Amino acid sequence: MAATQREARAARAPAPADLAVRAALVFVRAALDGLPGPAHTRAHRAARTTTTEQPLVGRGDPGEPAGRAARMAHPGADLAGQRRPVVSPPRPHLPLRPLWLCRSCGTPWPCASARLALLREYAHDRVALLVYLGGLLHDAAGELHRLHPHDGPEPRQLFGRFLGWAVSRRPS
Repeated sequence: MAATQREARAARAPAPADLAVRAALVFVRAALDGLPGPAHTRAHRAARTTTTEQPLVGRGDPGEPAGRAARMAHPGADLAGQRRPVVSPPRPHLPLRPLWLCRSCGTPWPCASARLALLREYAHDRVALLVYLGGLLHDAAGELHRLHPHDGPEPRQLFGRFLGWAVSRRPS
C-alpha cells in the first residue's frame, strides 16, 4: 500500500530536471523575443512554440522511479536510456618532469609505448631521434641528480634507458 502511494505521489510531482528545463525555456524564450532580426519573425516564433511544447514520454525502464519516467521528447530520446561506456582519448606517454616517469603508465620514461611512438615519429631520421634523446638524457641526468644527489641512477642506467634502445646494433 505504501509503495503505491509513493508511486502515485511521484507521478504527480514533476521531476526536478523537467522543472529546470522548463524554467530555462521560459527565460530563453523571453530573451529571444526581445531580440531584433529576421530570425525572430512571427512564423519562427510559431514554429518555436510548437517544438517546445512536446509531449512527455516515459522511458519505461523497470528500475526507474515513476517520477523520473516522464521527460521531454527529443530527437535522441531513444538513445537516452542506453548505457554507453565512457571512453577517454588515449593519453600520450610523455615524461613527468623532474621525476622522469611516464604521465600515462607511471613507469620510467621512455616507457615501451613512448619508445614505439618515438620510433614511429622519427622513422626516417634516426640521427634526429638520437640528438633529441641525447638532449633529454642531459636534462634527466641533471634533474634526477638534483632530486637524489646520493642515490640517483648510474650514468650507465640512464644511457641504456634514454639512448641504448634507440641505437641500431649491427649484427656481428
